[in-house]
Amino acid sequence: MASDALQLACPACGALNRVPAARLGDCPVCGRCRAQLFPGQPFVLGASTFDAHAQRSDLPLLVDFWAPWCGPCRTMAPAYAQAAALLEPQVRLAKVDTEAEPALGARFGIRSIPTLALFLHGRELARQAGAMPLQSIVQWTRQHLPPRAA
Repeated sequence: MASDALQLACPACGALNRVPAARLGDCPVCGRCRAQLFPGQPFVLGASTFDAHAQRSDLPLLVDFWAPWCGPCRTMAPAYAQAAALLEPQVRLAKVDTEAEPALGARFGIRSIPTLALFLHGRELARQAGAMPLQSIVQWTRQHLPPRAA
C-alpha cells in the first residue's frame, strides 16, 4: 500500500527517501548516499537543509536551537543526544547552531537558548525554552506529538 510510505530527508545528504511506515524501525538507509536515516543522534541543520526536514519530511522534527557559548545549551546537549535513542524513529532530532545560522534563529523568533521546537509539515507544534533533563525532553516531546505520531 503506497499510502503507508513516508517521505524522509536524509540527515547526511538531504535527499528525500520514501520509507514504508512499517519499516521505520529496520534501520533504513538513504537511497542516494547509503547513510542511516535514523543516525541515533541529533543531526545538524542549516539554512539549506532545514526545509527538507521540517516541511517535506513526514515525521515530526524536534529542533534544539542552541549556541556554542551557551552554558545551559552545553549542559543539555548530552540529554538531548540521549533523547534520540528514545524518540527515534517516531521523531527526528536535529540541532541548529544560532551563531552559525542566525537567519534560522531570526526566522523562528528564537529569543532565548536553548529552545526546543517541534515541527511537522512546516508547522510549529510546540516550543519550550530552557534546558531540560532527558526525561523532561522525552515527556514534553511525546505530549506534543500529533495522535498518529505518538
